[in-house]
Amino acid sequence: MESYTTPDFERSALVIIDTQNDFTLLEAPSRIDGTLEIIPNLVRLLALYRERSLPVIHVVRFYFEDGSNADLCRKKQIEAGKRIVVPRSSGAELVDDLKPEKTVRLDAERLMAGEFQQIADREYVMYKPRWGAFYQTGFEGFLQDMSVDTLVFAGCNFPNCPRASIYEASERNFRLVLVRDAMSQLRRKDVKEMEAIAVSVTTTLKIDALFRRNSRAAAKQEIKNTDI
Repeated sequence: MESYTTPDFERSALVIIDTQNDFTLLEAPSRIDGTLEIIPNLVRLLALYRERSLPVIHVVRFYFEDGSNADLCRKKQIEAGKRIVVPRSSGAELVDDLKPEKTVRLDAERLMAGEFQQIADREYVMYKPRWGAFYQTGFEGFLQDMSVDTLVFAGCNFPNCPRASIYEASERNFRLVLVRDAMSQLRRKDVKEMEAIAVSVTTTLKIDALFRRNSRAAAKQEIKNTDI
């Protein structure tokens, strides 16, 4: 890839989108096929980022029961009584396996007010009011404050929120990575589309190998410097 778009994993953040119970669990009312199946790979990615104290951002959505904050395409069904990621409900919570601690609960009021909820060291939750994570949020400034220049995307339902967020990130000159086996509803034509805008499409295993290779190289350099 060109130097302008080559990912810099040492300055990267892992962005996990919409892995909430209502979109994931088998019995959930708005379950997205394939999301439960990617949870093990999301757990592996989280472990890699947590081990290295690299930033993690969980991006979530909430819908009021009256549908007043819903996208137009979902407004009618919510007004008709469908409950989807209602604030403070169990369905709106992150999947337990992805939480740093099972006791973590989302603070819907703070999140909808635009705050970033810290749930562990260098790990945060943010709320997006529409598909894209940058739309009417402070996400860009938040990432800049942490000197992040590369975003690694994973999570739920590529055609909707992940796709919109990736395009918004591209418009803001972030280097981009898509983890194909940690993203639900990703099709072959979607991979080609992402590669056409210089998104690096990879796998959990390849990121794991890259991180471990970098760790060994850093360890060797530290030994060399110590010898000197």
